Amino acid sequence: MRHDEIDRNGAYPPLTRGRKAKKHRITEPTDICAKRGVLRYNRRSYDVEMSDPSFWENGDHAKEISQKATEAKAAYDTYTRLFARAESIKELLDMAIEENDQDMESELEEEIHELKDILDKKEIELLLNDEYDANDAIITFHAGAGGTEAQDWTEMLIRMYIKWAESEGFVLEELNMLPGDEAGVKSAEYMVRGKFAYGLLKSEKGVHRLVRISPFDAAKRRHTSFSAVDVMPEIGDDIEIDLNMADVRVDYYRASGAGGQHINKTSSAVRMTHIPTGIVAACQNERSQFQNKEQCLRLLKAKLFELEMQKREQVKKGIEGEQQAIEWGSQIRSYVFQPYTLVKDNRTGIETGNIQSVMDGGLNPFIEGFLKHKKFNNA
Repeated sequence: MRHDEIDRNGAYPPLTRGRKAKKHRITEPTDICAKRGVLRYNRRSYDVEMSDPSFWENGDHAKEISQKATEAKAAYDTYTRLFARAESIKELLDMAIEENDQDMESELEEEIHELKDILDKKEIELLLNDEYDANDAIITFHAGAGGTEAQDWTEMLIRMYIKWAESEGFVLEELNMLPGDEAGVKSAEYMVRGKFAYGLLKSEKGVHRLVRISPFDAAKRRHTSFSAVDVMPEIGDDIEIDLNMADVRVDYYRASGAGGQHINKTSSAVRMTHIPTGIVAACQNERSQFQNKEQCLRLLKAKLFELEMQKREQVKKGIEGEQQAIEWGSQIRSYVFQPYTLVKDNRTGIETGNIQSVMDGGLNPFIEGFLKHKKFNNA
């Protein structure tokens, strides 16, 4: 094989022939170029549409296309920069192989891995093209069947998502927390702020099942517990929600849990109940009643918006809306701690035996797998 050839597995030949050297796998500039070509076509398609004299006659449609054109240009510019970087790395790699320069091996390997990580992330972002994918997310946890076990499991899940969000650079705000009777958490709500928070987290919506030897069982028997995760996009002020405040009951109460004397000794927590639907939103994380009321109203609007979207989806599919029970048979993912270790997604089949990595926030293989699975099945 010549030094400038690539084998059938996409790996460059080793830099040296005299020792067992690592193979360097790099995403070919041609791969990036292909994606860049698709993005360039999309950008030009929007430009052609926007150049039509009648384009601005429909204001809402024009606004939507203009936004998509801006996003397409940004994506194209990003891939143009990635293409230039890949070309540069390939040239340096070819030079190192030609000159048998071993000193450049580790530096180039680091560059290749960094480029691949960036490209993988960009490929996932290209899958996040639904209307609200770029929005902040509201994630809700509810302990299901299993009592104290389920409440402890819910707290473990919350920690897992906090770890994941922090590793991805998202900002979390606790909106509401109801502690368990003996341990764990009965229910909780968090705001996850950052671009594509909803697009990524929507894959986590569903029932999560735990199998382990219970630390709360003196007989050390194996228990199965369930917790439900719900995810909805935060709705901005630009989206109108038909909400009559005369249909909303507002209650004020003292916040529970940590937060200092001011939070716990004044009725700063707010609960809103939408009487026609029975939907409840609560917020107690802010120090003032006014701030909690403002945040609670945003949460209520998000829940009403989610309900409306579910109704539309049900009409579209022609099915009756039915809430899944938080119990056996309804789970989207299983986490087995004993007698073996396994995390398996029931929708995609993706699994791993490294359960500790998952519980420490290593969710990206499952999230990315779901997005790719969804695209493939909707294609």
